[in-house]
Amino acid sequence: ALMMANISDLSRVALDSSRDSSGSGSSSRSLRVAESMKKKGETNPFRSALSSLSQVREGTTVKGNDELERNLVVVETIAFGQGLPPEAVSLLLDLALSLRAGSGTCSRVLKFLIPASVVPQEAIVRGVSWLCVGKMPVNAQVLFLRWVLTVFDLIDCKDHLRAIYGFIFSFVTEENLCPFICHLLYLLTMREHVQPYRVRKLLDVQAKMGRQPYLMQLLALYKVFRPELVSFSVPTRMRTGFKNHNSTWKAALTAVQRKNRAEVMADHSLTVEVKEKPTSRKRKLHHLDVPALSSAFDTNSERKVFRLQELQSFTELIQNIHNIELPAQMGSLLGSSLALHYLDCVQDESAFLRLNFWLGHSLQEEFLLCPADGSLSSLAEASQFLSIILSSQQFLQESFFSTESFLYKFLTVWDGSLLRTHFLDLLSHVPLMPSHYIKVLVFEPLMQLYFTSAVFFKCSVMECLNNMLVKWLTWHSVNALEDGLDISLNSNGTVTMTLSGFMDTIIELVRFVGRLAAEGLRLENCHVLLLSQTLTFYETVCDMFVKYGLPLVIMPPAGVFYPALLATDSLTVDRLGYIMYRYRENLTLAKKQEQQSEQTFHISRNTYQEFNQHLVAMVSCLWNSKSFLPGTGFEIDECLLTQTKVPEYGSRFDLVHHPAFFKYAIEFHQKFWPRRKRVDLASIKVGKYWNWYVEFLFSQGFDGLNDFIQVNTGHSSSSGNCC
Repeated sequence: ALMMANISDLSRVALDSSRDSSGSGSSSRSLRVAESMKKKGETNPFRSALSSLSQVREGTTVKGNDELERNLVVVETIAFGQGLPPEAVSLLLDLALSLRAGSGTCSRVLKFLIPASVVPQEAIVRGVSWLCVGKMPVNAQVLFLRWVLTVFDLIDCKDHLRAIYGFIFSFVTEENLCPFICHLLYLLTMREHVQPYRVRKLLDVQAKMGRQPYLMQLLALYKVFRPELVSFSVPTRMRTGFKNHNSTWKAALTAVQRKNRAEVMADHSLTVEVKEKPTSRKRKLHHLDVPALSSAFDTNSERKVFRLQELQSFTELIQNIHNIELPAQMGSLLGSSLALHYLDCVQDESAFLRLNFWLGHSLQEEFLLCPADGSLSSLAEASQFLSIILSSQQFLQESFFSTESFLYKFLTVWDGSLLRTHFLDLLSHVPLMPSHYIKVLVFEPLMQLYFTSAVFFKCSVMECLNNMLVKWLTWHSVNALEDGLDISLNSNGTVTMTLSGFMDTIIELVRFVGRLAAEGLRLENCHVLLLSQTLTFYETVCDMFVKYGLPLVIMPPAGVFYPALLATDSLTVDRLGYIMYRYRENLTLAKKQEQQSEQTFHISRNTYQEFNQHLVAMVSCLWNSKSFLPGTGFEIDECLLTQTKVPEYGSRFDLVHHPAFFKYAIEFHQKFWPRRKRVDLASIKVGKYWNWYVEFLFSQGFDGLNDFIQVNTGHSSSSGNCC
């Protein structure tokens, strides 16, 4: 604090010192003051170095200037160790850009210009004025612009920067500066900045340089604000046009922010925190923070706006919705429910564009370029960050385009363990897309992870894909048009998909899960958890027609159906009974509607045949005691069955002898024949005891099996009364 307080008095101290030392006839008091100042300067070399650097004049000799070198070393050491206070940033930036100490010193100073807290916007404005003078070499101009982009979110306010928007825009014609100028303009642009002559200028530059990504991004933003001025079509899925330019300062900024984190104001923290330079190939993730809401304008500005951070209730939001100004850092919208309400109500495309840019940059920097090292602190920050994104997407009921793009890239390098729950939750929110795209972008990389991971990851993948299917089907049932032929993929976009295209994607998803499930159950020896997650998925699939209005029925493959039918736990068999019951209801309704009226889509004959085959196999196994016999749809060579030496093998999987219900048969036998010493389960299947046993079994809560038996065998709950 003492250091920062003394910096503001640099000029006065320098002036007093010169006066005290120049007068040989001064009083003894003046000499004591001068001596005191000298000693004080010796105890604070940083203040003394800044004072000396502030007095450097144009034309100062640099080569062999030991004093200048010594002062630069002192300031550089403090900058990398503690960061520079705002006054020092202003002083050093002016020294560098004025070239008073030469272009070499300019580059050196810019490289150690590490702010401890905030950057005064007036320093940036003066820097732009030096840029306009035209004295700086091109490499120094580029370095200055890169530094501005790095510390952009540390600038205390941006009113004056926006006031000189035209001066900054004039540099778009400079080929070397254009990428950085476009990036800076993208961050500063507001509706009033979009003018016809600027659009024409950008189009002229594009004609000379080609369709460069940075020009396309700026034009896309212009088109959002003034669509009537930008006539050409902007690609809906355009790759990021601005590269990361903070590599020169990122390690030092990270170290300084760590040390001063408690002192830095929350609303001035970096939007995209930078990461420490790695010492190994395994890089580290640091500081994934959603910034606090802060105004894009100075609080003393005369502009009449209502800042989002001032909102206290939804009523205030509605009353001031036309006077609300977007925050300086778009990422802060994710941390406020009222801000998300505003985003959802207004549907401001510029806000979505800026938010997607910030979000995509953050995700790519933190997870693609610098994967987490697994430390508890970094994982906790990343987990909280992803949770905020998830909650925001759930609130808006749609995913962010930048999140989707990140996931498609991240799946190719993900190990399947890092923040598994969060990434799979994000993956379940990806929007519908044509089948060939989702196969390449999602299914292929996910399949590689699935077959090389443990059973618990396989279960998580099944849950993720089921959630994805439910969201797509729900979206279809809500958004499908009445004619059923054209479905809008995005409420804000123009992309459409025919119903047949939608069904192709659903078929691709269901068949993909069928392949994963069948092979996964084989590899994991029909693990009960994996089988449970698989049946959860098919509980969704079996009701697609009745529940979601999609004229599509897809049966589970044999690798899923028979492991469930022969499972050793009763809950699995009961759930399979419910699934088969719902398949019958869907197919019956589909057949009825096909007979009543002509429809564009019909359930295929193969689907009915496959259902009948499963149905016969299940009834023969559980009810008719004819497992594995010819004509049951589940045949095994009689020689093989004989070699097992299992007596009456045809009845080994009926409701009495099935491993899943064996304990219930024993309990029933003991209840009705308590004095028998020898258990004879065959007696349960005789006469009224069979009906009583079935009722006893259904009374245990097997509702799915009860529905299946009643519908497919004619057995009624009233066909027998259990005493």
